[in-house]
Amino acid sequence: MKNRQLLLPLLGLLALGTSLPAGARAAAEAVRTADTTVFALLDLSRPGLERVDSLHAAGNDPEAARALLAYYRSRTGVRCPEVNLDSVTISPDEQRWADEAFEHRFFVHTGYQPSFFYGDDIDWQYWPVRDNELRWQLHRMKWWVPMGKAYRLSGDERYAKEWCAEYLDWIRKNPLGPYDESSIGDWNEADNVYFAWRPLEVSDRLEFQIHQFLYFLPAKAFDGEFLLQFLRNYHRHAQHILGHFSASGNHLLFQAQRLLFAGAFFPEFRDAAHWRSTGVGILNREIEKQVYDDGMQYELDPHYHLESINIFFKALRMMDANGYRGEFPASYLATVERMIDVHLNCLYPDYTTPLFSDNREQDKAHLLASYAEWLEVFPDNDFIRYCATRGRQGARPDYLSRAFRTSGFYVLRNGWDTESTVMILKAGPPAFWHCQPDNGTFELWHRGRNFFPDSGCYVYAGDKEVNDQRAWFRQTRVHNTLTLDGRNLETTDSKCLRWETDGPTDRLSVENPSYEGLTHRRTVWFVDRRFFVIEDRAEGPAAGRVMLHWNLAEGNPAADAATSTVATRYDDGNNLLMKVFGAEELEPQEGWVSYRYRERSPRPAYVFTHGKKAGETVRMVTVLLPVTEADGHRIELAERRNGLQVKIDGRRYKLK
Repeated sequence: MKNRQLLLPLLGLLALGTSLPAGARAAAEAVRTADTTVFALLDLSRPGLERVDSLHAAGNDPEAARALLAYYRSRTGVRCPEVNLDSVTISPDEQRWADEAFEHRFFVHTGYQPSFFYGDDIDWQYWPVRDNELRWQLHRMKWWVPMGKAYRLSGDERYAKEWCAEYLDWIRKNPLGPYDESSIGDWNEADNVYFAWRPLEVSDRLEFQIHQFLYFLPAKAFDGEFLLQFLRNYHRHAQHILGHFSASGNHLLFQAQRLLFAGAFFPEFRDAAHWRSTGVGILNREIEKQVYDDGMQYELDPHYHLESINIFFKALRMMDANGYRGEFPASYLATVERMIDVHLNCLYPDYTTPLFSDNREQDKAHLLASYAEWLEVFPDNDFIRYCATRGRQGARPDYLSRAFRTSGFYVLRNGWDTESTVMILKAGPPAFWHCQPDNGTFELWHRGRNFFPDSGCYVYAGDKEVNDQRAWFRQTRVHNTLTLDGRNLETTDSKCLRWETDGPTDRLSVENPSYEGLTHRRTVWFVDRRFFVIEDRAEGPAAGRVMLHWNLAEGNPAADAATSTVATRYDDGNNLLMKVFGAEELEPQEGWVSYRYRERSPRPAYVFTHGKKAGETVRMVTVLLPVTEADGHRIELAERRNGLQVKIDGRRYKLK
């Protein structure tokens, strides 16, 4: 298919009986689909390209292409740290994705398995579910790197032949035309170019086509003609990014990092130095803009915070590996290290992370691999070493609880091992698309169980059905916080009023102007670093139903409306007793939790309600007591002049 259309002019000449010498006929046949303009994009004066230059100058571009291929096959001094050709490994899933590609069943997204069939004649516009991610991520070709690994490990040329065919088919069917995202009214009606050439997908291909290049370079199918097509297409990608950077956020970071990759790995392009300097300039600028002084990335999403760490880090490694380390100042490294510190502090002892915003369950093996790479750059950081070696080396911090006050992430913990108790609370400034209206929400992890996992996100964006699914998981009421009449927060701009960790009891107070006429103040005491007391105050002229939402982990708890008590009933001796004071009503509500994209599980959820008149202050106090069994415990609350007094099974605790 790939040669038939492109050979028509040549075949027409031959069909007319044009008399050509045998050598000329062979040369004409060899040209086939070669795009000779590629040579003009390369700096042929570079050492090692002398033969390419002379052949091209003589007009023998087919031989010049073969010489260029020989150059790349023997090139040294340029590295991609992410690819180790001496130690290629492939997982069972990757092997399956590589093999399914022969049948055009393409692995596009983990949320859509088994993979969809894209036709014997590949339909790059097929959209089986109207989730934008499914259409966009088709153009990341996630199965191509596994095909490269399978080729390297097996030597089976079929993988290379199929990859080359799919690569050229994509070029032919996805031409780059005029591109202006501001003209898109409805993504469901957008032209194909906005999916195939969206800058985030283009940048993804810039990075991972380096991997494919390295894996497939020795293959017979990867001939001189294909090399020219590859280089021309790659250059088009980089130039497209230059003219269509995203305005802000993690998309801009990805694009800059990957443009930098293109300039570092293909220095033969005349534009390579410009690509590198542009990428470096953006990353140096954005690391100051997008990272708060406490180290958190400003989208306030644990997933994209981790992605941002790796963007900055991978750029540093790529430049370092190819002799450009000096283009990043010392402050850049210091900021990356602060970002790592935030991530590690917000890590539970089982290497899970809170499901705040658009976060999802992280793969532990992937995390450990990242930590090992970080350790290479920060070998003196004992905290990274401790986490990278699962506690066998290094040292845990000499503190327990930690506040990241600018971004509004607060960690209350009594230890670092799997027997510990950890609460992570989120109450920060306004953020962006990935951040949800959830100020005040928290998770509570105790001895390996997350009793209050946040809701997650389930899905991103698409048609009405998909958008409605996303909207459900973004609701304020499906987070562990307070609402007025169950409505989404109107304002998310929390301030820290108090943070104390110097005594036996940690204390945190945060306040958010949640609605017009209503301010929510949440105070948390980690009493003797053993159990939690949470006071929620709703103040202001607004009137309505103040609702306190508690969303628990999957299970079958016992709820008693008469005593405003909920108790988990796990049979492993790891349970939680919850009692709310000040509520007028306790009702169950719909509950779901999503740990992974397009996966959700039902879970118990409850709302505690108290009516509020205009100008009145409503207060509810919740006690969260880790227990072996819930039966037989007595929790009491009394108000004293200097604060609260909580009594647990007869023992008094004074809270100021």
